[in-house]
Amino acid sequence: MKYENLKGYPEEKFRRITGVKRKTFDKMLEILQVAEMARRSKGGPKPKLLLEDQLLATLEYLREYRTYAHIAVGYGLSESQIFRIIRWVEDTLINDGTFSLPGRKELLKSDFEYEIVVVDTTETPIERPRNKQKFYYSGKKNDTQ
Repeated sequence: MKYENLKGYPEEKFRRITGVKRKTFDKMLEILQVAEMARRSKGGPKPKLLLEDQLLATLEYLREYRTYAHIAVGYGLSESQIFRIIRWVEDTLINDGTFSLPGRKELLKSDFEYEIVVVDTTETPIERPRNKQKFYYSGKKNDTQ
């Protein structure tokens, strides 16, 4: 989905689709515009996507766990172009520091007591050794997938 289509959406629907409020999106866009001006001052070809669409593609990648191939098809670009765009947007926003989370030391200094801890866990298969195993052992013990 291109940003042009999202512009007219109400705030709630915009947030449901992008994962961020419009105000946050605009702040991210400002940071990217400053970085883009510095990058374009050196010359080079014009970008194939508007900054708004570059940010939107990055949010799609982060929010929906879509592959570069799927995002690339949606924007009419190659996988490598989408990869470079997403990498640049992520690096630019991280280096700016506006959207960074506090570090562990900062949290420990805080007087605030946390009552809830959220842990993101994802099941991943364990790599099994290939050498010196019995020929009838599959390495997928009790794997139901």
